[in-house]
Amino acid sequence: MDSRLNQSWWALKLSFGVVPIVAGLDKFFNLLTDWEQYLSPLVARIIPASTFLHGVGIIEIAAGLLVLSKLTRVGAYLVSAWLVGIALNLLTTGKYFDIAVRDLVMAVGAFTLARLSEVRAPASARERPRTEALKPAHGHV
Repeated sequence: MDSRLNQSWWALKLSFGVVPIVAGLDKFFNLLTDWEQYLSPLVARIIPASTFLHGVGIIEIAAGLLVLSKLTRVGAYLVSAWLVGIALNLLTTGKYFDIAVRDLVMAVGAFTLARLSEVRAPASARERPRTEALKPAHGHV
């Protein structure tokens, strides 16, 4: 892979690995912000906010760890979908539209990391082209 793409892949991998872990941990400590303010009133009516946010934190930590592991592609798709879910949650609050848009843009970045991970994967891990599968082995016909 071109070194410029490799550098971009690493920048995305570290960003989408570390940031969800930090945000997930903060769901337990509220040092960065009061996360309850971003919770949809629809969700808050169904489940206690702290319980929901602790669950969110666990999922965010797991997603970040997946991105940082050898399962970067899987983790990046999870982070991308998760960010879309967060944006939808923010839209239902009736405010924080600017943050929802930023989360959607970050979701595109996480999706890009997943796609780059597919290209970056060793050839043996990718699906072989159909024409290779039809070739006779060891020159036998």
